[in-house]
Amino acid sequence: MASRIHSPTPLLKDELDIVIPTIRRLDFLEVWRPFFQPYHLIIIQDGDPSKIINVPEGFDYELYNRNDINRILGPKASCISYMDGACRCFGFMISKKKYIYTIDDDCFVAKDPSGKDINAVEQHIKNLLCPSTPFFFNTLYDPFAPGTDFVRGYPFSLRHGVPTAVSHGLWLNIPDYDAPTQLVKPMERNTRYVDAVLTIPKGSLFPMCGMNLAFDRELIGPALYFGLMGDGQPIGRYDDMWAGWCVKVICDHLGLGVKTGLPYIWHSKASNPFVNLKKEYKGIFWQEEIIPFFQSVTFPRHLTSVQECYIELSKQVKEKLAEIDPYFLNLADAMVTWIEAWDEFNPA
Repeated sequence: MASRIHSPTPLLKDELDIVIPTIRRLDFLEVWRPFFQPYHLIIIQDGDPSKIINVPEGFDYELYNRNDINRILGPKASCISYMDGACRCFGFMISKKKYIYTIDDDCFVAKDPSGKDINAVEQHIKNLLCPSTPFFFNTLYDPFAPGTDFVRGYPFSLRHGVPTAVSHGLWLNIPDYDAPTQLVKPMERNTRYVDAVLTIPKGSLFPMCGMNLAFDRELIGPALYFGLMGDGQPIGRYDDMWAGWCVKVICDHLGLGVKTGLPYIWHSKASNPFVNLKKEYKGIFWQEEIIPFFQSVTFPRHLTSVQECYIELSKQVKEKLAEIDPYFLNLADAMVTWIEAWDEFNPA
């Protein structure tokens, strides 16, 4: 059985980067200062590269804009989205740390039911350092959490778990809804705090949200490509979900785990549902065919690296999704370019 974590979680300050995509002032960092200041920040400026992005004093950071991305990647910069939060994956690529935490710039520190500030980074680290149990569901959720264990009937042969590759956090206040749901529920707020973390079972997909997300870059980093979205593309706001579907089928193949639940952050800003509808319109239809595609994805057993699986996935995207729209031909090509760029910056 895998060991439980009883001692305080180490800061891992030299092993984790925080990646933030932004188009505005980063004043939100002030409320995160107690939790973020020990870490290195990689800030990806989206939009107009001539705009000045102000970062509060006292943070260790590097800032990249579109000109930097074009200069660093050259022709391969075509795989990095413009005018979309998907630009954050450039930060994933150039980081040299083992772990990544990524957050949106309209997210603030949430409080637990006792009124205590939630240290989202610490909870994500706990999730990533604990095993996952994707092959058999434990009805008490995370068996490695303090005060719980595997329930009667859980196979002892599976209790050691598998490495956790992704920790998917949640949000209080503004829910992560699509545009149609935003339009019919404009005043709805998420006030329900559920004190739980669970492993998403093998074979199950999930809608991954990138606003509060951590992952083990060494285990799964090359699969965290947020696709071609935003300016010049027929779709937006599906970048994190695309990455989530790719990540999950590859994790299932490689025997890695994905957790969801704690930690919560406070999502403060509801984006415009009419603007969102324009971005999501095609995706709302396409997802009804994309999801069955991912549900049917299989990989040859001899593929044992994330890069190999991702290249194979790009071939299947080109073969099976291109009939929906030529966009998927471009996306499949961009997936290959992404892996080429990743390997260039992260030689084995």
